[in-house]
Amino acid sequence: MVRRGAGRSAGSAVPLVAVGCGLVLALGGCSGSPGTAAAAAARPSPGSAYTLMQMNLCLSGLGGCYAKVEYPAVVREAITRVHEARPDAVTFNEVCSGDVALIAQRTGYHLRFSKVIYNGKPLPCRRPGGRGLFGDAVLSKASILSAASQPFEAQAGPERRMWLCASTRIGVDVCTAHLASHEPVEAAANRLQCAELGAILARRAAARAVIFGGDVNRRPSCAPHGFWTRTDGSAHQNPGSQQVYGTGAFRSPSARVVPAIHTDHDVLLVRAYLSAH
Repeated sequence: MVRRGAGRSAGSAVPLVAVGCGLVLALGGCSGSPGTAAAAAARPSPGSAYTLMQMNLCLSGLGGCYAKVEYPAVVREAITRVHEARPDAVTFNEVCSGDVALIAQRTGYHLRFSKVIYNGKPLPCRRPGGRGLFGDAVLSKASILSAASQPFEAQAGPERRMWLCASTRIGVDVCTAHLASHEPVEAAANRLQCAELGAILARRAAARAVIFGGDVNRRPSCAPHGFWTRTDGSAHQNPGSQQVYGTGAFRSPSARVVPAIHTDHDVLLVRAYLSAH
């Protein structure tokens, strides 16, 4: 993302990168749908634990936050955090397609990526270059059947903000977004994007269990009615802006903040218990 000072940035456009059927694939997912027996076997048992990890890595190389980032130590730190917690899903904001593909490869997770459009074109990461395009991502321990990504209707400033949702084999949709920052050029869009995000999650929740993790650049929740909210309000870095929402299928949610050394946000880890569908 292209942040000036404390400002933040996020997404646009749709090209999605997949890890698990080869390193980089189109949006459609792996070849063929699993059979009914295989899908049933992959489905978690009633009340099984489900953990989501939310991270903002500030990897564009352009934002003011990049002064805090130590590259490539920040990527190694993310890999370590995933190995330690072994979450069921990870949501990423401000990542580069090459870096997050490496994280997925090293941890054995499936990946979907959505690129940012900045000043009308994709934004290559730099300092160093050669790391792919800038955007948001979802990693899932369960295989990903399909994914969708679209820009929010409300936009302000040069960067188009996106939402991304991945439908997994165990009947859970994992979603992420990075909403408009508080910089004057785009602050007006944050409230409208928040409302739109709530409507998107509510629609998806009509058919499947939904869990969301993202940097919403605000303390008030964007969760729709019937969802719970947990935040990184106890974090030492930028507290409150990273939030996780879940439907009632995820019971007894609890949140833990894990300090991050090489980026400007700590890690938000939320654990809940997934009911039978």
